[in-house]
This record gives sequence, C-alpha cells and structure tokens, in this order.
Amino acid sequence: MRIDFNKNNDGLVPVIIQDAQTKTVLMLGYMNAEALAQTLETKKVTFYSRSKQRLWMKGEESGNVLNLVSMSNDCDNDTLLVKVNPVGPTCHKGTDTCWEEENIQNFGFLSKLENTIKDRINNADSKKSYVASLFAKGINKVAQKVGEEAVEVVIEAKDNNDNLFLNESADLLFHYLMLLQAKGFTLKDVVKVLEERHKD
Repeated sequence: MRIDFNKNNDGLVPVIIQDAQTKTVLMLGYMNAEALAQTLETKKVTFYSRSKQRLWMKGEESGNVLNLVSMSNDCDNDTLLVKVNPVGPTCHKGTDTCWEEENIQNFGFLSKLENTIKDRINNADSKKSYVASLFAKGINKVAQKVGEEAVEVVIEAKDNNDNLFLNESADLLFHYLMLLQAKGFTLKDVVKVLEERHKD
C-alpha cells in the first residue's frame, strides 16, 4: 500500500470509512502518516482531526470505535478506503452514518421479499393472503411446508428439467424465509452463523 501524503500541503489524505459487512459508507475523515501508522498498529481507526489539530481515535470518548478490517489506496495513491466493523453508531449525532442512513445488511431482492412476508404476516387478511393464511395455521404447518418443498427440490434435482428444479428451489427458499420469521429470525441471522463458521 502506497499513500502520497505530500500531494496536499497539509499532509492529509481523505479516508472513506465503509462497513465491511454491509458495504455502507459510514463517514469521511482524514489521516496523516502518523494516524495511518497508529491505525495499523492498534487496529482501531485513528484520524487526524483538523479542528482539534491532533490525532483522534474514533470513539475515544463515546466508545463507538471503528475496528479495522482492511485498508486499500485508490489509483492515484491519495485516498484510502478503510473497511471496518463499527461498534455502535458512527456519527457524533448518534446516527449509523454521517448521512443519517440506516446501516443494515441488505440482500437485495431477498431483503425486499423478507419485508413483504413480514408485512403480509402483520397486516394482510388471512383469507386473501397465502402468507397470512399459512402463518395463521401455526409454526408446525409452516415447518411442514418447508419439508414438503425440500423433498420436491430433491426429486427435481434427480431429473433434467431445470425449470421445474429452479421453481421448486424458489418455493423452498420462500417458505424457508417464512419459517425464519415464524421463529423470530431473519436471513441476516443465518448469514452471521455462516460467517462465523467461515475460515479464510
């Protein structure tokens, strides 16, 4: 990693802070060579505060530190991208980010589908909504449906009809998302377990 601290007269480079898990941009700060060295040594992100005119470890007062995961420079060697695991909100105003965005794990369409299922469970008429009607029958019925769909996936996996296999796989995933909510969990909880098991 090469960083050119001499491009600007103040010897500072901008530092983009990104959550390593959610990929959400949390804040922008500045480092000099000393702040970079301290960050690498302590694994806690340290900036150079232009207002305080000194090194400043993020969270030194609040406890909301930024634990270093990785660091890389841009193509011009004058900007750093720092990926972190944040502890608590990042902004001094108490928000997750300095842009007042919520820092949540997003799985694209699957997150949207989870929210739709949650909304149907809580608000839909069980006579009109499949999700609401199945959920109203209790967790045993939801779990049974997941089992049925899993068997159908196995059956289709043994045949050569890709369309049927993919459709049964979609049914299984859909009902599994329902079962997770019936148990009080989300896809994020399962991903967390997988990440904990993962070995680089």
